[in-house]
Amino acid sequence: MNSSPLQQHLLNLLSFKGAHLDFDEAIRGLTPELRGKKIKGAPHTIWQLLEHMRIAQWDILEFSRDEKHVSPEFPQGYWPDSAAPASDAAWKKSVAAFRRDLEAMKQLVAEADERQLYARIAHGNGQTLLREALLVADHNAYHLGQLVFLRKMLEGRQ
Repeated sequence: MNSSPLQQHLLNLLSFKGAHLDFDEAIRGLTPELRGKKIKGAPHTIWQLLEHMRIAQWDILEFSRDEKHVSPEFPQGYWPDSAAPASDAAWKKSVAAFRRDLEAMKQLVAEADERQLYARIAHGNGQTLLREALLVADHNAYHLGQLVFLRKMLEGRQ
């Protein structure tokens, strides 16, 4: 498929290319005991940030492609109840879902023509696919930065 320069920029942004931190790099080798560990003064754990990123990204994706989608209640529906994953399997499931939904958002952008990027989402109130893709990229970058900061603090690195 022949993508426009705008689509290429969006896909690069969603893929954590350029000046953005890569998701897989940020979580690679993260030990299970650090995933739910709380730092005094920090509002969230690494698990909570991962789950928040996953839930918010899923919500934006589903809003972008499904007129019947119902978003979680804000803000509590966007955060997990627990500070730590219930198991290693729960962590892996969340990571896999985050990656899967990110790929689906990238596919929406890649398959759209430029006109579709700017078109209002019919069931929205002014949103466009361009806006939703930028929202995913921005939200992920913000919270991934928090996640890396927490990880460095927990691992004693500066």
